[in-house]
Amino acid sequence: MKNKKEIIKQFREYLQEQGLRYTEQREAVLKKILDTKGHFEIEEIVHKFKLDNINVSRATIYRTLHILREMGIITEVIKYKNKTIYEVGLKHHHDHLICRNCGKIIEFHSDELEKLQDNLCEIYNFKPEFHRLEIYGLCSRCRTRKEG
Repeated sequence: MKNKKEIIKQFREYLQEQGLRYTEQREAVLKKILDTKGHFEIEEIVHKFKLDNINVSRATIYRTLHILREMGIITEVIKYKNKTIYEVGLKHHHDHLICRNCGKIIEFHSDELEKLQDNLCEIYNFKPEFHRLEIYGLCSRCRTRKEG
């Protein structure tokens, strides 16, 4: 992934190309998202601004998030319990195991699944654009608690 300065420059250029205004609030949203480790939900970003006592409207956060998705800086990875979970710049394709109890997200990659997907697309003469695999269940910790 590019460094933060390069991404901010790319963001400014993209806004200009699209005829959108560059604002300090939009840049603040971008920086807050880039500083987020792992998966995040948009309301977490809203909450972080409130905790930091920074005045950025919810609408600005949502609109900026949409722009960042269009640019490919962030990716929607999971829809779970009426929430959309994102992550910054996927380095490689991966899928997710999601605990229905605690919400823990485990990332995994399987060459076998990727080959199966490619074979299925070839069999059905289908050109894939993307795929997302989410397996829901209970993580080992929640399973242990439930059984104990």
